[in-house]
Amino acid sequence: MVQLKPLSLDNIAIGFPVVQAALSGYSDWPMRLIARRHGATYGICEVMLDKFLVDLNPRRQKNKHYLHITDEERPVGGQLMGTEPEQFAAGAVKLVEAGFDVIDINFGCPVKKVLGRCRGGFHLSQPDVALDIIQRTRKAVPSAIPVTVKMRRGIDDTEDSRDHFFKIIDGAFDIGVAAVTVHGRTVKQRYNGPSRWEFLTEVKQRFPDRVILGSGDLFAANDCLDMIAQTGVDGVTVARGCIGNPWIFQQTKALAKTGTLPPPPSLFEQRKIITKHFDLAAQLYGEERTAMVMRKSCIKYSALHPEHSLVRADFTKIKSREDLQKVLRDWYAQDLDGCYLPRSIHV
Repeated sequence: MVQLKPLSLDNIAIGFPVVQAALSGYSDWPMRLIARRHGATYGICEVMLDKFLVDLNPRRQKNKHYLHITDEERPVGGQLMGTEPEQFAAGAVKLVEAGFDVIDINFGCPVKKVLGRCRGGFHLSQPDVALDIIQRTRKAVPSAIPVTVKMRRGIDDTEDSRDHFFKIIDGAFDIGVAAVTVHGRTVKQRYNGPSRWEFLTEVKQRFPDRVILGSGDLFAANDCLDMIAQTGVDGVTVARGCIGNPWIFQQTKALAKTGTLPPPPSLFEQRKIITKHFDLAAQLYGEERTAMVMRKSCIKYSALHPEHSLVRADFTKIKSREDLQKVLRDWYAQDLDGCYLPRSIHV
């Protein structure tokens, strides 16, 4: 058994400190709701551009899914990315107006086209601009709405990069952010090589009275508890490890409470949740668009199947609900044992 302190973001009580990260192209309303029903106490939408939000016409059917929230998933965070501090703050106001409970600032995205447009992780190279963004966002957002920041440990491993990181995080807490999530890789690393958990330890030791969340290499329940135990962070945000694997949240809760890891979901349980995820997506996107939207998530679900490579190949071809149902008939007709995702290297 592991005793974990409940997580709070200013005035918002989160509870169990293992939450769903923002995931570009994935963490829409259906995914967040499925995660919530499997034990995620908090989730963050896929990152949105400030300019997109400022110019967004919510009445357009094509765009309505970006800001779709329901009470069942609360509290829910809206993550924002952009270039200009003034426009960034205006985008944050749009997220508040849409009903998001927390505003999360993205200074961590390592994607090349994002960096090339001076967004995401690029801001770790210009701390003055980063702090201007945080300052303007905090002023623009009502005081009852917590503002949080997502960072990587720096652009790279140079001393300048390290100095910039600590200048930003120091300033962010002085401005009044509720929490900072730190990913243990650099922007230059992207998703290659290990996440440096010892850096999270250093950050938490430097800010013992602030809320620090950890991220990176969380693919199993043990990983989540290990990160908290090894680094002392106040909680963790699960990213790639929960795509197609919402069970990671309830598995982590059970492991913390009992010391025993529950079995992975059986194929019937997987089939049930894949179908429910598809149904929720159809409510949001409409039947015609759903198969294309869901294909990438279904591919991720296949990793829990004992014949994952063959199942994955069939999921890559789905173009309709009928195609999905055929894959489920072909591969999920027997209630066999499922699989866990592989553990990370931090064991």
